[in-house]
Amino acid sequence: MQKRKWIPLAVLRKLLIAAICSIAFVALFSVRVHIIPSSKDHRFNDKISTTQDPQSWTRELAPPHLSKAPLPTPKLSGSRGNFDYQKLWKTPSNHGFLPCTNPTPNYTTPAESRGYLLVHTNGGLNQMRSGICDMVAVARIINATLVIPELDKRSFWQDTSNFSDIFDEEHFMNSLANDVKIIKKLPKELVNATRVVKQFISWSGMDYYENEIASLWEDYQVIRASKSDSRLANNNLPPDIQKLRCRACYEALHFSPLIEQMGKLLVERMRSFGLYIALHLRYEKDMLAFSGCTHDLSLVEAEELRLIRENISYWKIKDIDPIEQRSKGLCSLTPKEVGIFLTALGYPSTTPIYIAAGEIYGGESHMAELHSRYPLLMSKEKLASIEELEPFSNHASQMAALDYIVSIESDVFIPSYSGNMAKAVEGHRRFLRRGRTVSPDNPCSSVR
Repeated sequence: MQKRKWIPLAVLRKLLIAAICSIAFVALFSVRVHIIPSSKDHRFNDKISTTQDPQSWTRELAPPHLSKAPLPTPKLSGSRGNFDYQKLWKTPSNHGFLPCTNPTPNYTTPAESRGYLLVHTNGGLNQMRSGICDMVAVARIINATLVIPELDKRSFWQDTSNFSDIFDEEHFMNSLANDVKIIKKLPKELVNATRVVKQFISWSGMDYYENEIASLWEDYQVIRASKSDSRLANNNLPPDIQKLRCRACYEALHFSPLIEQMGKLLVERMRSFGLYIALHLRYEKDMLAFSGCTHDLSLVEAEELRLIRENISYWKIKDIDPIEQRSKGLCSLTPKEVGIFLTALGYPSTTPIYIAAGEIYGGESHMAELHSRYPLLMSKEKLASIEELEPFSNHASQMAALDYIVSIESDVFIPSYSGNMAKAVEGHRRFLRRGRTVSPDNPCSSVR
C-alpha cells in the first residue's frame, strides 16, 4: 500500500490565491453579452418605444427654417430623480372631483321657442368663448332659438374672423341639439323685423332672465344682446344650467378642423423636446396700455402706452398710477421676473418653454434675461413655417386659438397674470385633468 502524498499547507494557500486572482482578472475584462429575446417576448417588447433619432422630427415635422439647424433635445440635468419629477411635472390629485356635465333626470328637451336671440360677442378669444357659453344658457332660460353668435370685429385686434373660422360650427349645433335650438342665420322674413337691442345686466341670475328679459317676447320676436361677457351669474343657478354651461364650453365649443390640426402639430413639435411648460406671458402692448403697468419700461415706452390708452375710446380708465397699480397686484410679471420665478421653482435651464402670447412688447430688449436663463424659448412662429401659419396670420383670435391648444396640452401651464386666458386654460385643464398649473399669487412691487 502506497503512502499518500500530502501537499504542504503553504502551497495550497498559494494555489487558492492564484485562482481567485485569475477569476477576478477574467471578470474585469469580460465581454458584455447581448441576449436576444425569444419570440414569445416579442409582444411585450412591441409595447416599448424604440430609441429614435432625437432630431428625426426636424425632417418630418419642422418647417424649413428649423430643419437646417436642429435644436438640441434637452434633458433634465441636475435633477434629483423621482422627487423632482413629482414636484415639477406630475399632475396633482383631483381630490375626488370629477367632470360633471350630464344633465339630471328631470332635464327635458328644449321648450317651444318664443323668439330668436342674436348675440354680439365682445373682447378677445377667451372673453368671447366664455360669453358664448353664457348665452347658450340664457337662450335655454328664456326659451329662445340661438342664432350663431357674431364675433367681435371692433376690438383692439381688429380680427375679421367669423364663428366658423374659429369654431367647428356643425359640431357646436349638433352637440347642443338636446339643449337649445341653434340656427346659422335669422330667417329671411325676420331680417328686417323690429328688434330690441339690450345690454343684459352683468352677473344676472335666473329671475332677471325669466322675468325682465323673457317679458320682451310680448313685443318683439328678436332680441339682440349687445354684449356677451359676464352676463350670467356664477352662483345660485340650477344645476342643469351650470352643467349646460360646462357642456357648451368643454364639449360643444371645439376649434375648427384647420385650427385643431395646426394646434396638434405644434404640440407634437414641442413634445419632441420632452416635457414642456406653456407660459402665458401677458406682456403685449395692448395689455400694458390697458393696465397702465410700466415697470421696467423706458419713459418713451411708457408714453407710447399712455397715448394708446388715451386714444381708445371704449377703455374707460385713462389716468393710471403705474406704481399704485403694481402695488395692488394688478400688473403682470415682467419677462425678467418670470425667469426668476421659474428658477426659484426649480425648473432647470434646459426646460423647453412655449410662449403662449402675442408679440411681446419691446421684443428681445425685454426678453433677453428670460432667454439667458431658459434658451429653449419656443413659439408658434419658431415651430412653424410662414407658409404653415399663413391661413391664421392677421387673425389674432385664430392665432390665440393655437396658443390655447398648446397650453391645454402642456405638461405645466404658467400664466404671468390671472387674466381671461389664464382662467379659461386653467379651468379647461382641471376639467380634463391635464397636467400641472402654477399661478403666481398677485405679482406686485415686492417681486424683484
